[in-house]
Amino acid sequence: MNTQPYDQHPYQEVLVSPMYLAGSNGTGDAGFAPVSHWPHHYLDEGPCQLLVTSPDQRIRIGWFGDDFELWKITAAEDAVSAPRWTATFNHVTPAEIVAGLTSALARDYAEAEAIEGNGRFLTSPSLYWANAVRPLTDAGWTRDGAAERGTVEIMAPDGQAGVLIDNRFSDWDDETVRLWAGPPGWGTRAEAVFTARTPTHLVAATAAAMSDSAPAIRERHQINRKVEHLVTLAPVGQAADPQISRAPTPLDVRRTAVVQAVHRAARAPQTAADLRVVAARSRTATSAQNLSGNLAHAAAARPPASPSAPRHSR
Repeated sequence: MNTQPYDQHPYQEVLVSPMYLAGSNGTGDAGFAPVSHWPHHYLDEGPCQLLVTSPDQRIRIGWFGDDFELWKITAAEDAVSAPRWTATFNHVTPAEIVAGLTSALARDYAEAEAIEGNGRFLTSPSLYWANAVRPLTDAGWTRDGAAERGTVEIMAPDGQAGVLIDNRFSDWDDETVRLWAGPPGWGTRAEAVFTARTPTHLVAATAAAMSDSAPAIRERHQINRKVEHLVTLAPVGQAADPQISRAPTPLDVRRTAVVQAVHRAARAPQTAADLRVVAARSRTATSAQNLSGNLAHAAAARPPASPSAPRHSR
């Protein structure tokens, strides 16, 4: 549940559920993570700002940081052939969903290298549309009976996401599968579109990422105001509800007894019992100082973190 106004703490990191309504965070980091070991080409000219390719350049993943179609992903039989299929993701699509496709491509390419074959990323799609959306139906998404003749639409339980499959006769380069999430609108509707020859397992991998119940991390200002009422936000690292009572542990009991005794000693004359309490308090403070010193020593001995990969801002 959203417990804070939209404008309060705009840069606070929050967990957004469902993930498919989280929108883009302005970088492609999550989508590129599965192929971070592939060659990166930073382009100064043209709309494509970053191109990541498989080592043989048969798979190409383009980042168009200022365009409506933010991602364009293709696969071809060789580096100079026309793409066999194309997948595009618009500027609202969470990069975590793109990662479903890039993860599958990374696996396919690794397997292709091992067996010296063409790779699953070039296989023909299944004749059965249900195979492409099985992760969605397994997650409780249901078929919409009002879909246009010759098409199939599967809807999320909340009605805020779906997939439209066009089964009508089409050319190989026609767009036949469209995953979507969010209300219609330029800044609210996420879309992932696949052409007819896209292998079925790659569409299914993207659908599986879309139906993932794990939340996405965003800063509050990155959540579109028109979508905020449709999502659940929780601060990152939020502690358990303090109102939920639990039985005190033995350590809790000892701590409480020491605190109460110290308070009594502060108000009463210094009796023998009081002196024992003061001694206990001294031992507790010394133990805490030793623990703090040990933690500081461990932190100093820890090697410095490696620099993060460059962020590719829109």
